[in-house]
Amino acid sequence: MFKNIIAPVQAWLLSQERCVGCGTPLEKGKRTKRKDKTEKVVCQCGRIFIYDPKTKKYRRALFKEV
Repeated sequence: MFKNIIAPVQAWLLSQERCVGCGTPLEKGKRTKRKDKTEKVVCQCGRIFIYDPKTKKYRRALFKEV
């Protein structure tokens, strides 16, 4: 039930390039380059995102990417 409510809100926040936890802009996060030419972005609240410069979009990192 909660997933039906939370998932659209999180998708909207990511489309606005904001953290799904605290709402801060992901531009302010700590960035590190990865071998596959993407960037790992760590928000100030500790959530980890992956930025793809080709598509210019953020997504939540998978457990194996952490």
